[in-house]
Amino acid sequence: PSPGYSVSKAVGGAAPQMAAEAERALPTAGSTAPPGSTAAPSMLIRTGSAWVEVDDVDRGIAALRELAARLGGWVANSSVQGGANQVRSATLELKVPAARFDEAVSGLTPLGDVEHVSVGTEDVGEEFTDVTARVENARRLEERLVRILAERTGKLEEVLAVERELARVREQIERYEGRLRYLGSRVATSTLTVTVHEPYPLVGGRPGANPIADAFRQAWRNFVGFVAGFIASLGVLVPLALVVALVVWAGRRFLGWRMPRRPAPSAARGDAPPDGPST
Repeated sequence: PSPGYSVSKAVGGAAPQMAAEAERALPTAGSTAPPGSTAAPSMLIRTGSAWVEVDDVDRGIAALRELAARLGGWVANSSVQGGANQVRSATLELKVPAARFDEAVSGLTPLGDVEHVSVGTEDVGEEFTDVTARVENARRLEERLVRILAERTGKLEEVLAVERELARVREQIERYEGRLRYLGSRVATSTLTVTVHEPYPLVGGRPGANPIADAFRQAWRNFVGFVAGFIASLGVLVPLALVVALVVWAGRRFLGWRMPRRPAPSAARGDAPPDGPST
């Protein structure tokens, strides 16, 4: 609920006079924090990510841990990836004081080849100011409800209703203060996520790959694929040949098909047959 939340609604109308007096003690909706509040005009949360190529992942991890400790920070999360067919890599999440975030970024250069750096900033000053104002308003309501319980007497239902409202306000104050502590810790500590990996192979698509051996293996796969395709095609060619042979046999047997004969060369040219030997 907003700072101008009606107390009479919260207590269900059981004690309208006490609720009205408590409500008059609240600032109107949309009011800001009182002049004495400590609201920060600008609060920045800085986060970053980086990729670094190193000669050895284990030495890179040790160097990152040393860098975080030297800056007064620590490593919050870490993970290592590796296998037979992939480049070894590790990802570490560094938590460092906000004032030394730039030192952490520049400290990555001695580790190896810095391939990528990305830094983002989020300003939570407006949220901090708003939550601070809500805390101040809730505390004023809490003080007023405490005075009402101490000074007034009434029906048991009315007293219990005010006590429930007081418990709700105190719970709300705790939530607001928890949010302020969270924002303060995020502003005071910056996060830098660093991924270190070993060099990628110069040839081949994976670590330890041999392009010549891969070419022979691919040639063998292609040959096996050709033979398999030929064998599979026999399932169509053999039945088709049998059908054609059957049709030809039936045509010769029952329809009298005959293959045309080519005429003899002399008959085709109209030449007379040679004379026999003279007697």
